[in-house]
Amino acid sequence: PSLSSSLRGQSAPASSVGSAPTLGRAANPLMPIDVRIDDLSSPEVQALVAEHLAGMRGNSPPGSVFALAIEGLKRPEITFWSAWRGSALCGCGALKELEAASGEVKSMRTRPAYLRQGVGQAVLDRIVQTAVARGYRTLHLETGTGQAFEAAHALYLRNGFVWSKPFGDYEASDFNVFMCKPLGGAEGAA
Repeated sequence: PSLSSSLRGQSAPASSVGSAPTLGRAANPLMPIDVRIDDLSSPEVQALVAEHLAGMRGNSPPGSVFALAIEGLKRPEITFWSAWRGSALCGCGALKELEAASGEVKSMRTRPAYLRQGVGQAVLDRIVQTAVARGYRTLHLETGTGQAFEAAHALYLRNGFVWSKPFGDYEASDFNVFMCKPLGGAEGAA
């Protein structure tokens, strides 16, 4: 797919980023979350993607997991972000261009130590901002069902996503649901 944005490949504006390591504990929850484009080259980010895949596979049956591994996230139609508090990696997310007017939210993950601290919201905000800047009219997502996915469903509903039919090559099953968010046309496009 063609990429209609001059944003691809540019780093997101950085927030204040501390330099103290967190040594396995959550960073100060008052420290801003820095959501930045990531090339998936660091072992820490790769471990987070592996954690995401393991979580999806642990909560959905075989054949019902559509999360992307590292190579899939490196495709040119996908922009991947990592979320940091100081030097602590706390989450990630991605945006896949489906066509010139729509995108798909992919690979949303918050590490357990950072749950309910605004990490998912910060990543989703960046994805939505980027989608609007690219001129997308709709943002789609596919996610799992059951208790493990309830917090994600709530996040998306709070942010204007609504339940929808399958899109793209997805097929509905008992183990997935679909949501979309209208973005109001191409007025945000440059």
